[in-house]
Amino acid sequence: MQRALELAARGIGQVSPGPLVGTVIVDPNQQIAGEGFFLFDQIKHAETVALEQAGDKTRGGTAYVSLEPHSHQGRTAPCTDALIKAGIKRVVAPIEDPNPKVSGRGFAHLREAGVEVCTGLMAEEATRINEAYVHFMRTARPFMHLKMAVSLDGKVATVNGDSRWITGERARARVHVMRHQYDAIMIGGRTARSDDPMLTDRSGKKRRRPLVRVVIEQYLRISPASQLARTTEAGPVLIFACGDADQDELAALRSRGVEVIAQDSALDLPNVLDELGKRSIQSVLIEGGPFLAALMLEAGLVNKVTFFVAPMIVGGQDAPSAIGGSGAEKIADALQLDRVVVVQHGRDVEITGYPSQNRLQ
Repeated sequence: MQRALELAARGIGQVSPGPLVGTVIVDPNQQIAGEGFFLFDQIKHAETVALEQAGDKTRGGTAYVSLEPHSHQGRTAPCTDALIKAGIKRVVAPIEDPNPKVSGRGFAHLREAGVEVCTGLMAEEATRINEAYVHFMRTARPFMHLKMAVSLDGKVATVNGDSRWITGERARARVHVMRHQYDAIMIGGRTARSDDPMLTDRSGKKRRRPLVRVVIEQYLRISPASQLARTTEAGPVLIFACGDADQDELAALRSRGVEVIAQDSALDLPNVLDELGKRSIQSVLIEGGPFLAALMLEAGLVNKVTFFVAPMIVGGQDAPSAIGGSGAEKIADALQLDRVVVVQHGRDVEITGYPSQNRLQ
């Protein structure tokens, strides 16, 4: 199963809006006979690829699949049919597929055909590798991952607004690997205007869909000459702004290929997530500043948090801190993170955890 999860991870950046899936076929002599993983554009599912590689050795064998095989006709024939036809006698899969078209039906079909089904093995690891897919299927909203880079004293910039660079090259390279794992990246209008970022995936890794750049604006003030507006060919740019935006600015941005979505309130974040979900955007990396970070956290819309902490002290009472807003009145009310992981990148430290109220079930 560990190998099946490793295979599944090879599809990162190339499966959305589908799940990451890996399969290992073991013959009756307990020897690995076939392996496969899912890539959206190659159509074939991981089970089919592994079965084809295994050939006649599938008879009486075991299939280790990182996610419940599907039993419905979609872009491909049911994987359960393929497993049954190949003579697989046992299927080991850690979790159900939360897709309503699949959930439980794949396991039921296999059992009805006399195939032994074992579940639960490495379920937490399997859920984690597909955390964005699981969340999206359960809520129809993208999985939201907040990323911040801060100094040791929690500052994201100096009092004069200088923020380049708080973290070193290795940490910044890690951020591009993170961007590669997500369908979209989100910032606030203030960050868009002050930093004029491009927000591209420069990991060098292959991705199926271009990274969608999302900007949350109170008022439409992003210049048509900004890097975002001038690089729409590199990836879509969506701006959520108030409905009374200046029509000349609106027309200028749209002429550049920017999509502006007018709302009664640009800060209606649940509606923003609903709209992104309708576009099959499964996951979003939030790289906005303190204002957007606070809005997302206070609305309970953040599913995962990563802070890159640099060993420097910026100082300054008026220098901006990582999270704006009103904050907690008591330490007991502070947002707690579970399942915390700490990794070092050069001189910087990456701390990742999950807000307690957003635990995946």
